[in-house]
Amino acid sequence: MFTFTAGFIVGRLLFGGYFFMMGLNHFFKHKMLSGYAKSKGVPFPEIAVAGSGLLIFLGGLGTALGMFPQVSAVLISIFLLFVTPKMHAFWKETDPNMKMMEMVQFMKNTALFGASLMIAF
Repeated sequence: MFTFTAGFIVGRLLFGGYFFMMGLNHFFKHKMLSGYAKSKGVPFPEIAVAGSGLLIFLGGLGTALGMFPQVSAVLISIFLLFVTPKMHAFWKETDPNMKMMEMVQFMKNTALFGASLMIAF
């Protein structure tokens, strides 16, 4: 299905590495991220941060290493599908600067979601 060109391998490492590192961040900065999730109205924020961190840690690791790439990309897709609208709801922001920042994050995650779907399917 995929050809293993240098560009593909570098892309896989960058894409997977991003999610791997963000997953680690969910564990190393669990308290801080749980507080942020709580401020966004996430129920059971400590559990949500740990669970979402596990999704992207495993998804990123698998993608970067080329292990179970479709399953790994599905894990990333699940994370992005649920986290993006909850954490980056730019349409709820009233401050123009916050609205713009959240919109940029929402659009970035939307593009990453598209990329994860291309890998998964």
